Amino acid sequence: MQRTLRTCAPVFVLSLAAILGCETSTDPNTDPNLDPGGEQCNDADEAGCMVASDKQRISSPDVAPEDKTALVSGNSAFALDLYQQLRQEPGNVFYSPYSISTALAMTWAGAKGETETAMADTLRFDLGQDKLHPAFNWIDQELESRGQGAQGADGEGFRLNVVNALWGQIGYSFEAPFLDTLGLHYGAGMHIVDFVSHRQEAVDFINGWVSDQTEGKIEKLVPIEAITDETVLVLTNAIYFNAAWRTPFEPTATEDGPFEKADGTEVTVPLMHGNLEMPYAEGDGYQAVAMPYDGDELSMVFILPAKGTLDAFEASLDAAKVDAIAGAMSHHLVDTTMPKFKFDYELSLKETLAAMGMEIAFTPGVADFTGINSHGQPFIQDVIHKAFVGVNEAGTEAAAATAVIVGDESAPQSASLALVNPFLFLIRDNATGSILFVGRIADPSAS
Repeated sequence: MQRTLRTCAPVFVLSLAAILGCETSTDPNTDPNLDPGGEQCNDADEAGCMVASDKQRISSPDVAPEDKTALVSGNSAFALDLYQQLRQEPGNVFYSPYSISTALAMTWAGAKGETETAMADTLRFDLGQDKLHPAFNWIDQELESRGQGAQGADGEGFRLNVVNALWGQIGYSFEAPFLDTLGLHYGAGMHIVDFVSHRQEAVDFINGWVSDQTEGKIEKLVPIEAITDETVLVLTNAIYFNAAWRTPFEPTATEDGPFEKADGTEVTVPLMHGNLEMPYAEGDGYQAVAMPYDGDELSMVFILPAKGTLDAFEASLDAAKVDAIAGAMSHHLVDTTMPKFKFDYELSLKETLAAMGMEIAFTPGVADFTGINSHGQPFIQDVIHKAFVGVNEAGTEAAAATAVIVGDESAPQSASLALVNPFLFLIRDNATGSILFVGRIADPSAS
């Protein structure tokens, strides 16, 4: 296996082979699977190189306030639209709608015609191409600024890292505007791989990068069987989150206790207990809290439907309801009981997204991604997502990654909350309202 990655920033015409102005540099972050000290290159016809737009990422995007609001509102709407699809299966659920939206936004940069419209409708992209990508750049850099001086759940510093990368077939031509958009707004360069002749190596590169970016929590995102002879591009997003609670639970207060599942059966799980000052609300058929992380910039929102009403409550859940619950909260001293939990979740989103309205994007010969390659017929082969979450007395560790695989034919009051029945949870950025993760605990003993 080749172990060197050589990189620089070329200038593009229509083909990645049209490269000018290469400089030798060493960047150990370009791919953790490859030796950082190796010789650098930007040759689009050599696997192991990396090519990128010559345009540097915009560090301070100029985004109108109404565009910021539209992006967050649209992403939140998609997050809960997707939950309505995923909740149909029993058991625990956890995913990062932000990761999924980001990976598909990068793909959408190359969509045209009916494909562009169908994807926008499904993904709730309410801004045009000229406004959506700068808005994603804005929210990404807002999130990057979070947690300065705060602690992580593991005793190290707070981490909220969001990164993007492209993996393109050697010798395949990509459109310059597409690469420019991804360089300007997503900081994503193109790693050159050979999906046809060196499939395992290409998959190892992608999965190694994802593992490194998620501190080993997301392994083997892309299975080798997901790559075919038609695969020409994989767009990846990875997100990693590690934060301590503002007020940790005392480990000595954790005791085994019963958690009653929706079917009435009980499992015994470790239950944490604490009196915590935090935003709390109760309404028609629910209780909710926003448990803050160290630094008070993000929170985990727990929503406990009234016993026996989980299905009906989930059916009514949308972005407006989440906003209404968050808006109804006021500070209380909450006597809190909740389980420790940790689990992985993975899924292929092809059928789900097709059912939600973007089937055209997955249809060979019909999908229009001529913004990626104007001479071929690119289409989305699959959208793969994996996520991990762990919650304990100290805080939360969460990670997720998404791969879009593209082929081409061609004042404290007292309250009490016991999360000992199935409940929902979200990790939410307080300032923007962006939903980063969504989950359901049906059985905290499952892992």
